[in-house]
Amino acid sequence: MVKGMGGAMDLVAGVKRVIVLMEHAAKDEAKLLKACTLPLTGTRVVSMLITDLGVFSIDTIGTGGVQLLEVAPDVTVEEIRAKSGAEIHTAAGPVFHKRAV
Repeated sequence: MVKGMGGAMDLVAGVKRVIVLMEHAAKDEAKLLKACTLPLTGTRVVSMLITDLGVFSIDTIGTGGVQLLEVAPDVTVEEIRAKSGAEIHTAAGPVFHKRAV
């Protein structure tokens, strides 16, 4: 038996799209990293990431880049980049701000 995060392999095996919901950072430590530091459940399976700071699209086929799609209210792109351990790309067009509900 291999020690790891748990038995979620069946959730990501063979699916077309995986969406992850998480906090963007823990205290002052980035959770969105360039490379994973924990054992992997699946490789290149996350296609969308939703955090408390924004919504991101993940390139699962090419470079594995992270593209910012939406920004939470009162959050700036610079703040997101500062709290991320991975390089954040923005779309060629405008980045949309979520409306407060």
